[in-house]
Amino acid sequence: MDTSTKVLDSTSGLQISQVKPSVLYNGRKASLSLDIVVVGCGLGGLTAAFCLTHAGHKVTILESAPEIGEIGAGIQVSPNVTRLLIRWGLGERLKDVTVKPLALTLRRWKDNQSVAWTKWGNTMDEEFGSPYYHVHRADFHRMVFDLALPHTTIRTNSRVVSVDPSKPSVTLESGEVVYADLIIGADGVKSLTREYVVGGPDKPTPTGDAAYRATIPTPLLVKDPDLKHLVDNPEMVGWMGPGRHIMAYNIRAMKEYNLVIVHPDEGAVESWTAEGNADKMRADFEGWNDCVRKLLALIPTTHDWKLMDRSPLDTWVHKEGKLVLLGDSCHPMLPYRAQGSAMAIEDAAVIGNLFSHISHRSQIAPLLYAYQSIRYARATETQASSRLNQKIFHLPDGPEQEQRDEQMRAAMETALAESRGESVTQTVNTALLGNANQWADKTKNEIQFGYDADAEADKWWQEYGHTIVNAGKSRM
Repeated sequence: MDTSTKVLDSTSGLQISQVKPSVLYNGRKASLSLDIVVVGCGLGGLTAAFCLTHAGHKVTILESAPEIGEIGAGIQVSPNVTRLLIRWGLGERLKDVTVKPLALTLRRWKDNQSVAWTKWGNTMDEEFGSPYYHVHRADFHRMVFDLALPHTTIRTNSRVVSVDPSKPSVTLESGEVVYADLIIGADGVKSLTREYVVGGPDKPTPTGDAAYRATIPTPLLVKDPDLKHLVDNPEMVGWMGPGRHIMAYNIRAMKEYNLVIVHPDEGAVESWTAEGNADKMRADFEGWNDCVRKLLALIPTTHDWKLMDRSPLDTWVHKEGKLVLLGDSCHPMLPYRAQGSAMAIEDAAVIGNLFSHISHRSQIAPLLYAYQSIRYARATETQASSRLNQKIFHLPDGPEQEQRDEQMRAAMETALAESRGESVTQTVNTALLGNANQWADKTKNEIQFGYDADAEADKWWQEYGHTIVNAGKSRM
């Protein structure tokens, strides 16, 4: 981290830099200001802190790492997220470092033949009111980190080793006890706070997959006539094959090309930072088309990330009503639908919006259950959609694969006709329901990308907020 961004570590304090705040919730602030501890300084934790401070609360983020930073590679930021980021004042910063993919293309592993194509680009803005971007995870993390900085205390070197949900409080590795009115567990897939909510260790289930992650400088692609089109025509390109697939796209304003290379797991670790073997990676894709093999030949080093699944929890709220989970700690997403960060940020927006209304401590638990009621079904359905893509992408060659490709090609012909300005009947659009290319399903897209987390929170408050207000008044 450079010296212009200052945070608190576990033993010393530094003043943070100031940036112009955004106005949320039409300027509404909670009449009761809470002390809130957020465990974890990832995308979900930072955006939750940003929203809650703008709702009028005092927020401390506890992060176990010695300094704030993010690695990883590319990440997809769909319209359901960009509408929030733009609302929060990040529109211009996003344009500076992202790439707007023109389309989604899915290809066959063996011959590089296109079997699916869905137009994106400005179509996303037109249909859903906000853009679809590709961005480097570190750039994205830095943006939301800067959002949270002016109003949030961020403590590094502050590993939480136990939680008392009744006080509530957390105990740090140093022995220090930190008290709060509310604890938000945003500590990711290996969440400690989740164990307190579910009542014990929560073991993940192996998916059988792992993912190599790598980036390539785009000038290397431009030098090769067989790869140059991947930069000249920035699409999200997927190659599907038996038990494997690759997703690839441009990031960092076209300076880097990102690859997520999913393969059968042979002992990888559930970690973004675990080193992979580039030679083994290339061997895993022996026999794939020339374009894929040329791309993999440009990767000198890689990370290998074990993909684990977790079933939906029964609840995200501890029975004491003072500890709640957010993001990957309660609904970890497999990467096959590119909605993991989106779900965490939507969670943050909803919880911040709801807690802008709080006026009495007795309302904390009801508002947490309101947050869960708004978010649970959507997050669970998105998890299922991600799992579905694993099966779709990895079909072995044969009758099921041929049926998949036939479905996808039919949707591609419809999309190409639309891009040529030809009219497409409602009957044809209805026929796209349940298409193997989930991004071709217009109904599914509207559900996923047309979602506005603030609007959902506002809708809930308009319908049920009086029950919260009345409960608070009865305690006064």
